[in-house]
Amino acid sequence: MTGLHHPRRRYRTVAPVVHLPPSLDVRIAWRRSTLSVALVSALAGALTTMSPGLLAQSIDPAAVAALPAVASVATPDDASTLAPVTVTGTADKPLPIALATAPAVVESLSAQQIHDTVNLMTTAESLKYLPSIEVRERYIGDRNGIVATRTTGTVSSAESLVYADDLLLSNLLGNSYSFPPRWGLVSPAEIARVNVMYGPFSALYPGNSMGGVVTLETRMPTKAEFHAAVTGAMENFDLYGTSQRNMSGDFNLAAGNRWGPISLWVTYDHLDAQGHPMSFSTSALSSKAAGAGATPVTGAYQDLDQSGKARMVFGAYSIDHSLQDQGKLKLGWDITPEIQAIYTFGLWHNDSTTSVQSYLTNTSTGQPFYNGSASIDGHAYTVSGLNPGSAEQLHMVNALSVGSDTHGAFDWHAAYSNYRFLKDNSRSASRYGQSDVGSNQVQDGTGWQTGDLRGTWRPAPLFGQTHELTFGYHIDDFLLKQNTYALANWSSGPNGALTAASGGETRTQALYLQDVWTLAPRWTLTLGGRQEYWRAFDGFNRNVATTPNLATYPNQQRSDFSPKAALDFQITQALATRLSFGRAIRYPTVTELYQQVTSGSQLVQNNPNLKPEDSRSFDWTTLYSWGTGVFRVSLFQENRHNALFSQTDTSISPNLTQIENIDRARIRGVESALDEEDVFVEGLNFSGSVTYAESVVQQDTLAPAAVGKQFPRIPRWRARMSATYHPNDRLTYALGYRYSSGAYSTLLNTDINQDVYGGISSYSVFDAKVSYRLEPRLTASIGVDNIGNQKYFVSPHPYPQRTVFVGLNYDY
Repeated sequence: MTGLHHPRRRYRTVAPVVHLPPSLDVRIAWRRSTLSVALVSALAGALTTMSPGLLAQSIDPAAVAALPAVASVATPDDASTLAPVTVTGTADKPLPIALATAPAVVESLSAQQIHDTVNLMTTAESLKYLPSIEVRERYIGDRNGIVATRTTGTVSSAESLVYADDLLLSNLLGNSYSFPPRWGLVSPAEIARVNVMYGPFSALYPGNSMGGVVTLETRMPTKAEFHAAVTGAMENFDLYGTSQRNMSGDFNLAAGNRWGPISLWVTYDHLDAQGHPMSFSTSALSSKAAGAGATPVTGAYQDLDQSGKARMVFGAYSIDHSLQDQGKLKLGWDITPEIQAIYTFGLWHNDSTTSVQSYLTNTSTGQPFYNGSASIDGHAYTVSGLNPGSAEQLHMVNALSVGSDTHGAFDWHAAYSNYRFLKDNSRSASRYGQSDVGSNQVQDGTGWQTGDLRGTWRPAPLFGQTHELTFGYHIDDFLLKQNTYALANWSSGPNGALTAASGGETRTQALYLQDVWTLAPRWTLTLGGRQEYWRAFDGFNRNVATTPNLATYPNQQRSDFSPKAALDFQITQALATRLSFGRAIRYPTVTELYQQVTSGSQLVQNNPNLKPEDSRSFDWTTLYSWGTGVFRVSLFQENRHNALFSQTDTSISPNLTQIENIDRARIRGVESALDEEDVFVEGLNFSGSVTYAESVVQQDTLAPAAVGKQFPRIPRWRARMSATYHPNDRLTYALGYRYSSGAYSTLLNTDINQDVYGGISSYSVFDAKVSYRLEPRLTASIGVDNIGNQKYFVSPHPYPQRTVFVGLNYDY
């Protein structure tokens, strides 16, 4: 026994349904792009063109005969067994080796559990009720859904990892809201199980695992199957002068089959989502008299900002409407009964527009006022930010993995993935309402690639002791290519002059070794280490507005070793405890080192001299199980050195906002989780967690006033709860609850008024869902998120208000 796997087991199995809400737009605003038609055609044709007869000609009958029979669905393991077994709905499939051997807490949810409990239109939402996890999905279809864990915040994208099987979805080009995992490459229909590993305690993962690792296990078919689903959503949004009814829809198709050693899985997903405003144009309350050239306007709203100061609100912007299409093909080949190869090809396309709404009216003309000098009640204001935009993105992924998973004396695995921005353009106006000029940011050619070689050796026991030795090699490469062009017409004009450019590359190679050593029947020692070699090179910045207009940066490199250790003790059959330690080195990303951007009137500079974050993490977990339930308590602490954070340097004048290293910070707390089946009545199951985290800045040379302050974006309290009731095999009721206390977003903790736009507010939100199987292959569902219609925010953006979902799933 290595990790204390907490499989969130619950309930008897109802009819096996591969849910996965998908894509209908209640408004039928489905624009069939060329890509959409091509992907649907590929889905329909893939299976019909591969006839069993043709395949039979290329398949060795002896190899087919040697294939093992398909296992029947197994019942859950006895509750008193603490080995890392799988959850209801995933048969007897064990965890992936990297998670099964991890001396860390691993929480899991099956596709059936997600289907029953979550109003799901995007893959990111599948994590909604897992302990301490928050995904910053500000509206349906949000491309910037960052994962926050018990020790990382909602914009720390490079401090946790997200995988789809072996495929890295995390965008480690940067560490902010702009670099989310590529959730769009996995449709909800593909998910077989979601796993979350907490903390950097496995030598098999890089230092970006300091917050945790999310693994989306996807499916491969064992027989002919077809799935179709439509889901519609309606959000009523009301804030300041904006009152909207936002309609979104998702449509999903999935089909697969297996012919002897060959398996094929094809998916297509279309999402048409209308979001609410992500941001609002604001200004501090002014006492300055307006000049003669200022435009008299009315319609502004007044309230208090996150610091408790009076402000004016001029309008809403970044009102996103996105059309997202995803198509994926997975081809599996059982080379031998023990060795399997899987090739994955995927395309993701996004076509989005962001509109604006001004609350201001020019008193002379009666027309909306968007940007410029304004006079409100005779006082001077500068209105900015009310600029519309559009984006078009086409991303491609290729991945190949091959290996064995026999759990015998030796297993091996090799994987390669390549993620590329084939097209990535983002256009925006600069002075909307005054002129048509704008800019276009182009990132064509940006991307990353990863490679892994791994072996696992399980020698014969010696003197009653066993070893499971895992060793391997890892390489990743992240490339940034960014050009910004002037536009005479922001919406449709061709690229003009190049105004700015950034570029650079980082590469990390690693060797690792980990041994799970069973010292005695009840004692297990896990020892591991990871040696990493990191390089950053070819970094530059070009800006025609500066002198000199080109800056190049020297190449740099370094090497670090990260030890890992854990000791497990199985006190009784029902009670187990484990103490874990892990060091993690998180290297600066390409954009932290080389990308320069402007934020308002201040310059936010890249910093080519950043040090890597150095995290020393501890976890003491105790788990107790009984016939129908599991209870876990985890004490955790992370000592972070050279923490990377965007802050203002107050030691120089004028102040300059940069990515800088905070010398020392500490985050510690306790996390408890409970799962119970058949609570009071048969078919009623409960899952819940409560987390307390205390964070503090201990040393900061650049901002001494921050010492003793709470580390930003780490709330003190979080709670997640989910209850499901199955009165019979056709009907399922689910009730969910999410709670978080407020948090600071500033290093000096000046944002004390947190429950307003601009703050990180507390929230207490209930969700509900009802699913009913109309017939063996058809299931309908209806649900509501944020039943109480609470208005809450994640600095500075509003989260969704009350949203109603309706879905229909067909599974063959």
